[in-house]
Amino acid sequence: MPTLDLALPPHAHDQQSLNTVRAGRLLDSLLQTRATSVSLVEGLSDADCTVQSMPDASPAKWHLAHTTWFFEEFILSPHLPGYRVFDPAFRYLFNSYYDTIGPRHPRPQRGLLTRPTLEQISAFRDHVDAALLKLPLDAAPASLLELGLHHEQQHQELLLTDLLHLFAQNPLHPAYRPLPGPLPAERTPVALRWIRFPGGLTEIGHDGEGFAFDNEGPRHRVWLGDFALAHRPVCNADWLDFMADDGYATPTLWLADGWRWVQEHGVRAPAYWQAHDDGFYTETMTLHGLQPLLPQAPVCHVSFYEADAYARWAGARLPTEFEWEAAAGRQAPTAPAQLADHPWRLPLAMGAAPEGDLHDLWGGVWEWTASAYLPYPGFRPAPGAVGEYNGKFMSGQMVLRGGSCATPPGHLRPTYRNFFYPHQRWQFTGLRLAR
Repeated sequence: MPTLDLALPPHAHDQQSLNTVRAGRLLDSLLQTRATSVSLVEGLSDADCTVQSMPDASPAKWHLAHTTWFFEEFILSPHLPGYRVFDPAFRYLFNSYYDTIGPRHPRPQRGLLTRPTLEQISAFRDHVDAALLKLPLDAAPASLLELGLHHEQQHQELLLTDLLHLFAQNPLHPAYRPLPGPLPAERTPVALRWIRFPGGLTEIGHDGEGFAFDNEGPRHRVWLGDFALAHRPVCNADWLDFMADDGYATPTLWLADGWRWVQEHGVRAPAYWQAHDDGFYTETMTLHGLQPLLPQAPVCHVSFYEADAYARWAGARLPTEFEWEAAAGRQAPTAPAQLADHPWRLPLAMGAAPEGDLHDLWGGVWEWTASAYLPYPGFRPAPGAVGEYNGKFMSGQMVLRGGSCATPPGHLRPTYRNFFYPHQRWQFTGLRLAR
């Protein structure tokens, strides 16, 4: 720990002490986050953690190594004198997309890395964690440590969604974790209600208090017309009505790219839904294995194309990300919220929100918006490799808001912007209607 200068004026001494305490708490939170990542692979085999089921997904072993590489590359190597790199080859193997750093192993071939083993990756993590404990609290910018913490939380969610996609390819339908108890009883979904919000000039984006990713700012003003949001997400029973009405076979409901995607890939239902010989969908693959479809649960694993088509079928639309943020600004991401600390690893209808509030706004499923992922006015990426974190992806993707049942608690804010390509649906993605 840094030595305090007792000759400082009292107010300066207090500020330095406060900064030291904050840095210590940040390091504690960081190490707790690191331990959580390890707990996510407990009980999995080396094979479970090595296989890559598609180019968009990464092996669990790679997630554990890449998040560790991040601390070694951006924090320990430049800021801890005498730090010894664990293995120079890892700089190539576990770089994700940082072109400034140098060449990297091709993303679609991450599943071919049978070596290093999971045991060696664990040793890599231990090596880096021990070095983080030696890091003087004023040596590295706190903003970098915070970025590393939240980056690791992002990969915790990806690790779970990638494992789900992997296990969904197995005809044995293996469970990542056993059921924590009996499934909630099936019930008729609550009838959809509309909650109205006034428009006007609205402040959007992070205000500078606390951590945020760079794509959440700068804070700026937008003009919103009056709008309404559905009080709950679209649920499985709603989606079954859409399917029964030939929603997937009606071209006038679909964007041209979406219709082409449906035809080329034979899409007839959300990802992971299982049809029986009679053609009826009654089960879905989850992290608890194959489970019955709960009619009241939020529909999940749908693409932007599907969400947009459903909204058109329902005589509504998707909200813009600005409408979503304006509505969410008065509802903090707290209980009732189904996040990654909830025992169930599949979306549930939590409900229990006060009358007039939006139900299941946080967690459960990420909610597609009608907004393209673009920079806010005045956005400038950070200099150097860290600036590649978000800005370079602001093209061709759509914004999602709200978090999912795989999102770590404490990771969300009303300004948080997630983003994926419109055809992607292996994440816990759903929708809420607007008009």
